[in-house]
This record gives sequence, C-alpha cells and structure tokens, in this order.
Amino acid sequence: MDIALIRTFLEVASTGSFMHASSRLFVTQSAVSLRVQRLEDALGKTLFHRSKAGAELTAAGREFERYALSMIKIWEEARQQIALPEGYTKSLSVAAQYSLWPRLGFQWLDEMRAENPELSIRAELGMPDRITRFLIEGVAQVGLSYSPQLRPGLSAQKVIDEELVLAASFPGTISDIQPYYIYVDWGPEVLHALALELPMLSNSGLVLSLGAMAAEFVAGRKAAAYLPARHIKGFLDTERLFLVPDAPAFAYPVWSVWRDDLDPETRRLAETKLKRIAYRIGNEQDQIMDELAEMSDS
Repeated sequence: MDIALIRTFLEVASTGSFMHASSRLFVTQSAVSLRVQRLEDALGKTLFHRSKAGAELTAAGREFERYALSMIKIWEEARQQIALPEGYTKSLSVAAQYSLWPRLGFQWLDEMRAENPELSIRAELGMPDRITRFLIEGVAQVGLSYSPQLRPGLSAQKVIDEELVLAASFPGTISDIQPYYIYVDWGPEVLHALALELPMLSNSGLVLSLGAMAAEFVAGRKAAAYLPARHIKGFLDTERLFLVPDAPAFAYPVWSVWRDDLDPETRRLAETKLKRIAYRIGNEQDQIMDELAEMSDS
C-alpha cells in the first residue's frame, strides 16, 4: 500500500476538506482527489461523501480510518528504528510548539542526551493540531503544547503554569505603554481575562499570532506586549525588555502529551528530565514574578 495515499486519506478525514488537505500536504487539490480515488479503487469502497460543504467519511471510511492509523504508526516505528544511527539503541521523537522550544524543549533534549547517549532524538515543530496528528500517527511519541488535544492512546500531564507578563522595550507604566501596546494572541481565555483586567489595552491595531517569537519583535522597536516570563528572562537581564509595574499576570499552562505505548524506560527518562527542567524554570519564573510584585508595591 502506498503510504502517501494513506496519509492523504487521513488528512482529508481530519480536515473534512480536500482543499484544506491539499494545503497541508503542499500538493494540488486534484492530486488529493486522485490519491483518494486510487485508494477507493484499491479497496472497492467509497470512503467519503463529497459535497460543496466538504468531505465526510462514509461507514467504510470510518472503518478504514482505524486501520489507516495503525498502518501509519507501524510505518513510522519501522522507519525510525531502521534509521537509527550506528551506536544508538533507542529513539524518541518530540514535537512542540515554537514558544516551548527555547528555554524548555532545548534544555530537555540536552538533559536526555547527557543521561542516555545511546538515545537518538528527533525534534518536530507544529501547532496543536499538527502535534496531535504527529502523536496519533506515531511520528512523535511525546508533544509539548499549550492546547493539548487528547485522543485514544494519548495521555496528558501538566508541565508548568507559564506566566504571561506585560513587558515593554522601555521603562514605563501601563499608561505610558498603552499607545505602543501589541496584542499577542494567546487564545480566547487570555483575551477575555485581559479585557476584564485591562480594557484600555483591548484595542490594539497590531495582532501577532507568533507566541514567544513576538519578544524579538517587541524588543526591536518601541512596543509592549504580554510575553512568557520564562522566555524573556534573557531580555530582562540585558534590559532589552522591562516589566510593566501594576500589570496583572496570566497563568497559561503547558502540557506534555504522551503516547501510551511509548517504551516505559524511555518515558521514565523523559518524564524525570522534564520535571527537573520545569522545577528549575519555575524557580527562575518565580524570581521574575517577585520582581514584578516589588515594582508594583513600590
């Protein structure tokens, strides 16, 4: 069976659209249609109900989806095992959102490699839906995400409560930074909390859906935004960014999502190292929050 046909089928099933599947797979919509048609011809069954509204799985499609996921998982396990470099005995694939690699994911990789030099590690990048797909298909065994999407065979654990703090590229109060405020999209919960706490900042003319990457943008111009305290510690230490006193902070939990069939020994190593890093980062974050509290009190 052509693995590309199965991946295409799963992409259409996930998005409910041939067009959306084509954009995710970086192929034309006609190529997606042709791949699905080839799969249907091979199985002798129609897998999707096509309509102007999109594509919906038929009964045969829902039945085949279970086998398709299993085939992708087996393929990924075989590919990763065969691709193990000489001298390595085990492998682990980790996926994470962009904001979670600096000062968390990268340290995690370092800790695991130092503890087990025979562990081959692959790192992936993606948004929550892409990370979930990686986990379901076996492309990744563990993922770091702000918005975990659980499926059968996956389990989640809270890693740490990220603290989003208001920071600016210049020292100032909330009133001072208001004309230069940039809204970084951290999701509807944070938006709602911000509207309640600081309604004067709810009308920004610039919105960045860039996560922690926005810190570099803010630091490079006269601007202010809500950013992860963990991520901007270096910016604060070098005075490229400054905390804004009296501004509330918002908790934003980070989750690890694990495949239940991950090798127990590898999982114990990964969990232990992740907890250690989260504890260390938590202490650094507490220092920043204490500094913010002292500024606000004074």
